[in-house]
This record gives sequence, structure tokens and C-alpha cells, in this order.
Amino acid sequence: MSSILTNNGAIVALQTLKNVNSNLNKAQTEIATGKTVNTAKDNAAVWAISKVMETDQSAFKAIQSNLNVAGAVVGTAREGAEQIATLLQEMKNLAIGASNDSADFGKIQTDIDFKMEQITSIIGASQLNGINLLATDVNGAGGTAFTALGSLDRVNGTVATTAGDIEVAGVDFEADIEGATITSITDRASALTAIGEIEELIDIAVQGAADLGSAGKRISDQSEFVGKLADSLKVGIGSLVDADMEEASARLQALQTQQQLGIQALSIANQAPSAVLSLFR
Repeated sequence: MSSILTNNGAIVALQTLKNVNSNLNKAQTEIATGKTVNTAKDNAAVWAISKVMETDQSAFKAIQSNLNVAGAVVGTAREGAEQIATLLQEMKNLAIGASNDSADFGKIQTDIDFKMEQITSIIGASQLNGINLLATDVNGAGGTAFTALGSLDRVNGTVATTAGDIEVAGVDFEADIEGATITSITDRASALTAIGEIEELIDIAVQGAADLGSAGKRISDQSEFVGKLADSLKVGIGSLVDADMEEASARLQALQTQQQLGIQALSIANQAPSAVLSLFR
């Protein structure tokens, strides 16, 4: 039956064309944005997961940057501690030079005093961003340790995170070395006493430098790990939402062809009612 009111062929052709146009718009959006899931409307579950992963990835990048600063803080203190250990060794050598009765005790003591002043200067200057791990007051507010955020550990299946801190204890050279008393060298006996006292300070300096070196290595390793974790999250996000450009390109060409055929099919279907006119000739 032919009808001039209802054109079933045109209805089917129009629905098909609308579907093709919708898919074509989606393919064009994928190519333009590079994503298959660009908004929550595209895929709510995948979009939500990707957004949580994006916040974690961004947070880990920020943590890595902060860890690099923390590493510089600890590195500054370590270099100061190593220099102090060197100066103490020089002081010990001077004291050894005074362990005979013919030594110039006054000159040796003057050199030792100068090196002790240099140690005091190094302790005061070994700070970065207001943090001095060689001082008694590490942060200027009575603190004895320096704390840096090392990670944010997400609880599985929730939005809750747990902070993983890295704490570096100050070595307090200000009290243990700068505040130490070394016997003034006036004769051979006092020189031998000073040698023993300086030996104890060398041990403190070496141990402090080693502790700071271990802390610096831990921070460096954590920074490297966090950086790799951020990169891994970025790859994971891409696997969830990024478009396959080769597939999108091929699909676009196919849909453009389908669109042209759909337009032609609709045109043919719309011409069908005009055939009814031949019945009235």
C-alpha cells in the first residue's frame, strides 16, 4: 500500500542517518580531543576512575618536587658535616704536632682556635629554606627533626589516603661539637689530652655525616620511585580514556561513507510518494 501521509522507507532512512551522524560526531570528538572518554557522559565509571588517578598523578608530581627540595636540605647539611669532619682532622694533626716539647704551642693553639671558629661558621651557614640539621633548633621553632611528605597511600576502594612521611633527625653539631670544650694546648701533656678530645668530636662528625648521607639516599630513592609511580599512573589513565587514533581515523572514513549513503537513501525514500501521481494521469 502506498501512502502520502506515512513514508515507512523515509522513517527508517532518517533513523539510520541520525544514528550514523551521532556516531560520526563521536568519532570527530575523539579525534579532536584524543580521548574516547572525555566527559562523565561518555562513560561515568571510567571517567570517575580516571579522575581519581589524575589527582594521584598530579599529587605524586608535587611530592617528587618537594622531595627534591628535601634532598637539597639534607645534602646541604651533609656537605657541612663532611667539611667539619675534615677540619677536625686538621685540628687533630695540629695537636699531634704539639705532642713534643719543641713545638710552638701558642701558634698551634691559635690555628686550632681559627679552625674551631670556621666550624662554628659552617654550622650556622649549613641551612636551606630555614632548615639547619646541624643546629640544635632545626627549623627555628624548637624542632629537632625535619619532616617531608614521602607519599600518599590510597586505601583500596576508597577516596581516603594515608600520608607517608620521611623524618630526618638533626645531628645537633651546635651542642655536640661547637659547644664542646677542647683543652688549650700549652704543653705536651695538654696536647695529648686535646688529641683525645678532638678524636671524640671526629667520631661525632663522621657519624652525623653518615646519618645525613643515609637520609639523603632514602629521600633520593623515594623521589625516583614517586616519579616512576606518577609516570605509571599517567600510562594507566591513557589506557582508560585515550582514543585509538588509527581506529578512530578508519571509523571516521567509514561513517562518512555511511552518511553519504544514508542521505541518498533518504532522498530516494522521500521521492517514493511522488510516484502516486502517476496513478492519477
